[in-house]
Amino acid sequence: MSSIRIFTLADYPALFALWSSLPGFKLGLRSIDDSEQGIARFLQRNPNTCFVAENDGQIVGGILAGHDGRRGYIYHALVHPDFQRQGIGKLLADAACDALKAEGITKAGMLVFATNEQGNAFWESQGWQTRPDLVYRNKTLNEKNL
Repeated sequence: MSSIRIFTLADYPALFALWSSLPGFKLGLRSIDDSEQGIARFLQRNPNTCFVAENDGQIVGGILAGHDGRRGYIYHALVHPDFQRQGIGKLLADAACDALKAEGITKAGMLVFATNEQGNAFWESQGWQTRPDLVYRNKTLNEKNL
C-alpha cells in the first residue's frame, strides 16, 4: 500500500533517479533548477506543499507544488509506471492542492507537455482545464541551466 508524505531534501536522490529514469520526463529537467541545491531552494520556499509517494519504503512518485503568494503552481508530478492507475497520482495531486489551499492560494496552474497524452488525460480527469486563450512564453536567464 502506498502512502503520501511531505517531500524532504533527504528524498532528493531517490526522486531525482525516478525523474531521470523516464525519458519523456527527463526532457523537462534543468541542470540548475533541478539540482539538489535548486530543489533545496524550492523546498525552503515551499516546505509544506511538496510530497512523495512511498511503497514499501521505495519512492514511487512525487509532486512539487509551490506558490508566489497569489497563484499556486504544480511542477514535476509523476508516478512510476509500475504504480500508475492505483490512485497514487490523485493522492499526490489532492495533497498538493490541499496544501496550497491551506496557505491561502485560490488558483493553481501547471504546464504539461502537449505530447504527454497520458498526463494530459490524467489532469483533465482531475478537473484541470486547458487555457487555449493563453500563449506560454519563457526566457532563459542563465544559459548554464540546460
